Amino acid sequence: MPAGRSKSAPAQASGPSQAPVPTGAPPAELGDFTTERRVLLLAAVALALGVAVTFLALGLLDLIGLITHLAYTGRLSTSLASPDTEVLGPLSLLVPVVGGLAVGVMARFGSERIRGHGIPEAMETILLRGSRMEPRLAVLKPASAAVSIGTGGPFGAEGPIIVTGGAAGSIVGQLLHLTAAERRCLLVAGAAAGMTAVFGTPLAAVLLAVELLLFEWRPRSMIPVALAAAAAAAMREALAGAGLLRAAPLFATGGHAALPFAVTAAAIPVGVACGGLAWLMTRCVYGAEDLFARLPLHWAWWPALGGVVVGAGGLLDPRALGVGYDTIGAELAGRLALGALALLLVVKLAIWAVALGSNTSGGILAPLLMLGAALGGLLGGALPGAGPGTWALLGMAGAMAGVMRSPLTSVVFALELTHDVGALLPLLVVCAIAHLISVLTLKRSILTEKVARRGYHVLREYEVDPLHALLVRDVMATDVFTVDPLSVAASLYDQLLEGAPARRQRLYPVLGGDGTLLGVLSLADVRDAHARRSPMAAVLAARAPLVARPEETLRAVADRMVASGHTVLPVVDRNEPPRLVGLVSHFDLLRARERVLIEERHRERPLAPRLQAERLGALLPAREPSR
Repeated sequence: MPAGRSKSAPAQASGPSQAPVPTGAPPAELGDFTTERRVLLLAAVALALGVAVTFLALGLLDLIGLITHLAYTGRLSTSLASPDTEVLGPLSLLVPVVGGLAVGVMARFGSERIRGHGIPEAMETILLRGSRMEPRLAVLKPASAAVSIGTGGPFGAEGPIIVTGGAAGSIVGQLLHLTAAERRCLLVAGAAAGMTAVFGTPLAAVLLAVELLLFEWRPRSMIPVALAAAAAAAMREALAGAGLLRAAPLFATGGHAALPFAVTAAAIPVGVACGGLAWLMTRCVYGAEDLFARLPLHWAWWPALGGVVVGAGGLLDPRALGVGYDTIGAELAGRLALGALALLLVVKLAIWAVALGSNTSGGILAPLLMLGAALGGLLGGALPGAGPGTWALLGMAGAMAGVMRSPLTSVVFALELTHDVGALLPLLVVCAIAHLISVLTLKRSILTEKVARRGYHVLREYEVDPLHALLVRDVMATDVFTVDPLSVAASLYDQLLEGAPARRQRLYPVLGGDGTLLGVLSLADVRDAHARRSPMAAVLAARAPLVARPEETLRAVADRMVASGHTVLPVVDRNEPPRLVGLVSHFDLLRARERVLIEERHRERPLAPRLQAERLGALLPAREPSR
């Protein structure tokens, strides 16, 4: 009996330069999603988390208001307002310096991770730390942000609130028996709830989670995040009904029935300008950070030095200090003159870039809204079809789309903040153009640049994994060298040396007479048996195989290979006992990626005019010659 034989199944593996052709329908158990019932547990926890984070977020806003009034006016009040520098006069220059010193001490002796605006830190926690945040971060981050913003820091509260909500979700996830992916869902759910509690924008919070934090688009993550945001929005409305909170929208503009076409067309240059503003803001922030890094001082002193610039800017234009929600409202209402907008744009950009470059604690969303609205209001002085408030709205959304590279979030965020549905089309245009300019001029956004400077890379492009789209039968090898169960090690070894196809294999199925898979031998098994001059039959030396099925997705097989450490698996049918139909290796999995590369790089003209003329001529009936 021969020691080995080559077995060919009917289906052949696809060639290297053509897309695989399916050979049958996928099995019924393959569905559109992989979500399991554990999402019900996450959804229930997310609902409770959304309610709890709402109170945390509103408590942080009250703390910011309290510190602001104590620092600048000496009054006891928790209402949010821009710092009033008239009471202290020139002495108000020292308030941000004192705040910077306090933040530096908290970062030095508490946690260095409170530095920065929060979202990059959340991204790093998700990608590199298994979504595990330290409990002390849930206390130190909001406290440091309240001190920084309350003493005049030109930041928003949303970044620290996102970190605070995320920390709450992470802590809950660490108390439960969850995977890192499930903890990520709760972390992002808490972050989305925090953003919703501040702005009253639940849909924009969910989109922000998808575009920035989740790094996936799956029901298992989207559903808990959506429910947490909805719970926060419902609690916010309940508090507003009780008179404890201002009702949405946060920045009412009166709305438009429909904007003329001239506004939509003019949104294109506004989008270009917002993309340029995104480039400028990113360069200024990290340019300032590089300057601070060159100073012969410990980083704990940086926030105090940045506070000097913030204090000086506050003397020039007090509206540039603090969270500035009232200033944003004035911009959207068109109450600021062009000169005031220009001064605000310059001063706010300068002090914000320096303060953020000093690595103090604070968010970027409110500042970029203010800067974008100022830019839009300035451009509106020369653009037709709408008032200055409308152009401020477009500039606000465009700046967010360019800086954060989240265009869908920016469109919905502007709509939910103002309830101005009539501005939808111009908003879509300006956000798309700003996003385009940003991705073409900057390799990384202001968020991912921070992560990159710590030695990591974040890819913001999401696509369907080709391993999910192809099945094993589309790429498996069917011309397989198999082993007779009674083969002797010496003769099998000699045959492997003689046959080039056999040498290219690294796994040798042992088959019975009817094609039943009895086991597998590796090349190392054959070499070891030959070295020991073992007369043992192959069926006794063979191991029980880990197998794949023709109808499985390549993703499932890849996961099995990673978990087991195997690089090649026999493919068997569903008969009992199973029969061999092929082999699939990690090299075969690369064919799925090859298909994507062909689609992305191979250019052709399927509708070339000449070719289409020839096809049309072949279809038309031939004319009879004229007589």
